[in-house]
Amino acid sequence: MRAMTDTTPHTSLGAPTPGSLPFAKMHGLGNDFVVIDLREGLERPGAALIRALGDRHRGVGFDQLALIEHADDADLVLTFHNADGSLSAACGNATRCIAAQEMARTGKMRLSIRTGRGYLLAEDAGGGLTRVNMGAPLLDWRDIPLSEAMDTLELPIEGVPVATGMGNPHCTFFVEDAEAVPLEQFGARYEHHPLFPERTNVEVVQVLSRDAIRLRIWERGTGVTQASGSCSCAAAVAAARRGLTGRKVAVHVDGGTLEIDWREDGVWKTGPTEHVFDGWVSPAFLAAHR
Repeated sequence: MRAMTDTTPHTSLGAPTPGSLPFAKMHGLGNDFVVIDLREGLERPGAALIRALGDRHRGVGFDQLALIEHADDADLVLTFHNADGSLSAACGNATRCIAAQEMARTGKMRLSIRTGRGYLLAEDAGGGLTRVNMGAPLLDWRDIPLSEAMDTLELPIEGVPVATGMGNPHCTFFVEDAEAVPLEQFGARYEHHPLFPERTNVEVVQVLSRDAIRLRIWERGTGVTQASGSCSCAAAVAAARRGLTGRKVAVHVDGGTLEIDWREDGVWKTGPTEHVFDGWVSPAFLAAHR
């Protein structure tokens, strides 16, 4: 019998079995992702498998799933899915995580990445940080989209939130104390508000100073998250539009701090990334959830 103190690894845990699905687990400030590289000819996962993988008790668990593909017009293509299997055009932290890995692999300092949001530029910001231009914010009601014409700076909803598009819709509430908001109930309530035909991410923001905000996040299709790149961008844009901050702010989320800089060429987001581990989904799990 193997002694309890013997740390010799079991060989059966060290290698994939034929037919298994390789993936990487990454996170940006606790906003976590499963990343599958389809460039090696792997089959694209269906919605049932994505939901099963996203289960934190019976699967791997993630806020978003990211798929990497080849591109003729960019360094790579990224597609994002929420934990409920739905598509998301933008996922800023996953974009940064994958960009950091790809730059380390290729030796490049800049990447062009095609997403549902459009073409994004990623850069090595030095000091272990990665920077991504998330593009110009969408401020017209049609582009976010909302269900009817209105001023996106003051929505006719209790709390008078701001609507912003970052390739996905956002609804930002400004409050005196972000910690006091019961986010699970609050976020679930407004994600499905009829003004947002595609549902919405929900942000609760407390302004700390002209260059810092506290942000708590409910992500559409996922729930409460420790961080979100697109939500951080939307919250910073909303605060600047309201005149509550400047256009460059430190955004303090549950998982740490991102720097958001709304420039003329788009909203730049800078922060750390981490590649946690590589693994394999078993053939039996794949077969059970096709």
